[in-house]
Amino acid sequence: MHSFVRRTLLATTMLASAVGCASAAQAEEAAPAGEEQSSTTSVGTGAHDRGGDIVVTARRRIESSQEVPLAISVVGGEHIDSTGSFNVGRLQQLTPTLQFYSSNPRNTAVNIRGLGVPFGLTNDGIEQGVGIYVDDVYNSRVASATFDFLDVAQVEVLRGPQGTLYGKNTTAGAINITTNQPTFDFEGKAEVSIGNYNFKQAKAAISGPLSDTLAARLAVSATDRRGTIYNVTSNQWIQSQDNLGIRGQLLWRPTDTLDITLAGDFSSQDANCCGSVYVRTGLTQRALNRQFEALADALGYQPVSRNPFDRRTDLDTPLKAENKIGGASLRVKWDFGEGTLTSITAWRFWDWDPSNDRDFTGLPIVALSQNPSQQDQYTQELRYNYSSDAIDFVVGAFGFYQRIDTQGTEQHGAASSRWNIAPSNPLSTDPSVLDGLVAYNSQYLKNTSAALYGQLSWHVTPELTLQPGVRLNYDKKDGYYQRRVFDGAGNEILLDGTTNARKTAQLAIFTPQEISPRFSDWNFSYDFTVSYRIAPDVLAYATYAKSFKSGGINQNGVPTDAQNNPILAAATVKPEDVDHYEAGLKTQFWDRRATFNLSIFRTDIRNYQANVNNGQFGVLRGYLANAGAVRSQGVEADFSIRPSERFNAYVNGAYTDATYRRFVDAPCPPELSGGTTAGAGQSPSAPGTPGGISPANCDVSGQRLPGISEWSFSFGAEANAPFTLLGKEGEVYLGYDGSVRSNFSSNPSASAYTWIDGYSLHNFRAGFRTDAGFDIYCWVRNAFDENYFEQLMVGPGNTGLIAGLPGDPRTWGFTVKSNF
Repeated sequence: MHSFVRRTLLATTMLASAVGCASAAQAEEAAPAGEEQSSTTSVGTGAHDRGGDIVVTARRRIESSQEVPLAISVVGGEHIDSTGSFNVGRLQQLTPTLQFYSSNPRNTAVNIRGLGVPFGLTNDGIEQGVGIYVDDVYNSRVASATFDFLDVAQVEVLRGPQGTLYGKNTTAGAINITTNQPTFDFEGKAEVSIGNYNFKQAKAAISGPLSDTLAARLAVSATDRRGTIYNVTSNQWIQSQDNLGIRGQLLWRPTDTLDITLAGDFSSQDANCCGSVYVRTGLTQRALNRQFEALADALGYQPVSRNPFDRRTDLDTPLKAENKIGGASLRVKWDFGEGTLTSITAWRFWDWDPSNDRDFTGLPIVALSQNPSQQDQYTQELRYNYSSDAIDFVVGAFGFYQRIDTQGTEQHGAASSRWNIAPSNPLSTDPSVLDGLVAYNSQYLKNTSAALYGQLSWHVTPELTLQPGVRLNYDKKDGYYQRRVFDGAGNEILLDGTTNARKTAQLAIFTPQEISPRFSDWNFSYDFTVSYRIAPDVLAYATYAKSFKSGGINQNGVPTDAQNNPILAAATVKPEDVDHYEAGLKTQFWDRRATFNLSIFRTDIRNYQANVNNGQFGVLRGYLANAGAVRSQGVEADFSIRPSERFNAYVNGAYTDATYRRFVDAPCPPELSGGTTAGAGQSPSAPGTPGGISPANCDVSGQRLPGISEWSFSFGAEANAPFTLLGKEGEVYLGYDGSVRSNFSSNPSASAYTWIDGYSLHNFRAGFRTDAGFDIYCWVRNAFDENYFEQLMVGPGNTGLIAGLPGDPRTWGFTVKSNF
């Protein structure tokens, strides 16, 4: 059914594109009456980057980005389309302070300035630190960042804490996405792209009046691509793309002062995903005969390739990543007097149905790993904006309720006994000990939050503005986690006081557990910004923000003690306490043909929420803990220049110094793990000493946070010239976008085995377009076929295995689009 829908949608969109091409010439002669064509602008380059103001809604009101005393990156829909940045993951190549990591849609991290979501596998029990908003609706799941942008007008990346206006989930920043709205003049657009790896993408949108007071807009998008990694076990290409999205909106405007918009959307992903490749092995402190090379030899196993950029794997668990997300919203905007009252009521859902290979090999060690979940969230926001010559303010209230249910299954296979039981134990040669051992995990989370907030801008003089903001927030989380364990014969394994060697070996893999963690708290956050207009086009500002991220509960199980009892102290984590300082300068010069913005910042976090892993299969998904303190500081600069309509260019750069200031009981990296735990008076062995002595935990104070490059840059340019093609007047153009980032750690505690080398990516496009919106161009991304990793993962059990996710190779293709 899904394939049929996709083929129908693709064919329909191609037809719409053909109609659009035919009507482009007519559109050149007759633009919609009474409506000036809008110009999409961005920090980068695009077809309509002719200068002028970039309009944003970062402070919940419409204003120029150069008027906002805030570090903000703005990418217009035109630039998103032309650079192939069709989701947040690709957007990071244009905004160097944005980091995106994803091993699958659920396990996705979106960070700004190195902060946001703990690096590693997702835990539902905490908030994200980068809020994602689409048309004022909060999306609580980072998985929403993996979907294709759908009819997007503009993306604003707000850097630094945004707790006053955007809430507790924005200690690192927010991504504010605005879609194109229904219009009372008929308009449409269509786009079709094809490329290597059987890439096919189609987009279409149509908008217009249904009556004098009612307008509608409908947008659809479909993306399909063959995978980039070949699995020799299943004879399939994995890491494919198979995305489908639809969004509809109805706008009722009974008077000039009242807009009521009803919106609904649905998106699905059904990719052959998500896998990994063998990267390397490194010595741990486990006994040498229990490390990867010895275990693989004992089982007669060799990875299909030891060169990760052969892009070949042999994962033996069927892979699945079915992902559905959608919802509905009702937005009411009523203008009266000098203010606007806005109400946003929304419901969102998210259904996740995965299957993963968690041993990262072609051996039947972990035969099954899947944790499907279902989420519903409900939000209500009510706010009032007021503007006058002397003051602007916004006050509001926000309510949030979320329910997540998860049903997990983790099962071991025939090779597990030999892999996980010491060779000196006779049970290691008995496959039946662990073959079929299965854990069924049931969990739910109820998350309730409510807030009152306000922000005031007092224009003391035409040049000087004082901006205080406050937010009062209440949070409550109720969770439940149960793990039941059964052996291969279907007998339940209980913690009933009985024991034998076989049961001990099985409990070392999965331990029954049942916990009901709870958390509730009140928090008060505030900020204060002073801005001063030094000259008509020069704005200086300074900000202090006191923010927080709500405390959390561990929803994936907690470690156990020597008696296999859950360590309940690990069931909850404290709220993060954030102090943020920032100063910036926003300038335009050369008759506003050039823009230069500069910001310096420092963020101090106490009780930083870190995702850790102690090597137990039962908590392989990771659990949460508080690091003592974290600091992120740095400098960011954005420069763009548009000397004429024939050329524009930009350079954006960031230096980020983000480190653990105090984390004395962190999980150790693999080279310091797997040995006998150091006792009183014992000193740990040197890193990578087989059979050595391992510290119980490690002091990583001073180490760089994972996922963060100290240096990152994005840059690009576009040049065009008048040209006539097939009787149509327009312009030919050549565009380039590049990005560079330095090395970064891919493990919560830095390991010599998991540093990812810095890399650079270079994208080109060339084509012909008309003012009416007809555009035909070819493109190449990662033009120099750079080999790089998006992420490295440490295999379970301290065997020294390192697996990885290679970034996309060179891709190229051809796009035709038209507005009509």
